[in-house]
Amino acid sequence: MRYRRFGRTDWNISEVGYGMWGMAGWTESSDRQSAKSLDLAVENGVTFFDTAWGYGEGHSEKLLGQLVKRHPNKKLYTASKIPPKNFKWPAKASYAFEDSYPTLHIMEYTEKTLKNLDVEQIDLMQFHTWDDIWSSNEEWQRAVEDLKASGKIAAMGISMNRWEPENGIKALETGMIDTVQVIYNIFDQAPEDVLFPQCENLDIGIIARVPFDEGTLTGTLNKETTFAKEDWRSTYFVPENLNSSVEHADALRPLIPDGMTMAEMALRFILMNNNIDTVIPGMRKERNVLANVATSDGRGLSNTLHAALRKHRWDRQPTSWSQ
Repeated sequence: MRYRRFGRTDWNISEVGYGMWGMAGWTESSDRQSAKSLDLAVENGVTFFDTAWGYGEGHSEKLLGQLVKRHPNKKLYTASKIPPKNFKWPAKASYAFEDSYPTLHIMEYTEKTLKNLDVEQIDLMQFHTWDDIWSSNEEWQRAVEDLKASGKIAAMGISMNRWEPENGIKALETGMIDTVQVIYNIFDQAPEDVLFPQCENLDIGIIARVPFDEGTLTGTLNKETTFAKEDWRSTYFVPENLNSSVEHADALRPLIPDGMTMAEMALRFILMNNNIDTVIPGMRKERNVLANVATSDGRGLSNTLHAALRKHRWDRQPTSWSQ
């Protein structure tokens, strides 16, 4: 495993982290399986784990807390997210700040996360949604200052809305935000335009999420793929999205090198960007853990392949189903 400096937090974290969304509410999720996969990730050098209260109403946070307890001699960086008070994803400019992140709500859910993790301090707390219309509001800024001063959080971040990588730039300029989490993959290259340069200027840590485009970039979906009703993906991969996503993935197949999977190619593409500090694929199964951590070997992709993949940028706009 290779490690990268995480912006001005100055932490050295594994460049392949662990996204824990799939451990709550996705088809075939199992706590026993999750624990085995998490332990295997630690054994293979993963040190950064990202969860949220919204992942099973704290269930995923509890799994992370248990993991930390099982490995007391290793520094595992914990990251979670405060849900918006109105529990609506994504944030919209029409949502009042008071209905999203008022101080009492920020404090309440930070305490819930600390209890679920069974720790006195979480390394990174994040706003799970954001709209820059709130950035000048001093209430959330004071709340962040108080949480840091009390030692309950070490750093604060923002998880950017899907396909809105610039809707958070103003918040970064306040100096109160230490990290950003943003969708970045072969298709979603838009963060390179404005967000990444600004993060470099401000020394903001960058977490790349959704490296496989919710599964499209694993190459395992087709136009007949279905998901269980209770699985979040059943509402995301509506026909208009599934069909288009599969077509974009199929266009990549001729580029996959011999002996490499589409998923490996997708991760290596992300890791070739030095702006990225860690990428957080979901890894519910042990075989996925081993495959994903193996990409942290510094090999990257050939310049020719990397250039070809850059041509598959796919700029999209938020919709009712994109969440």
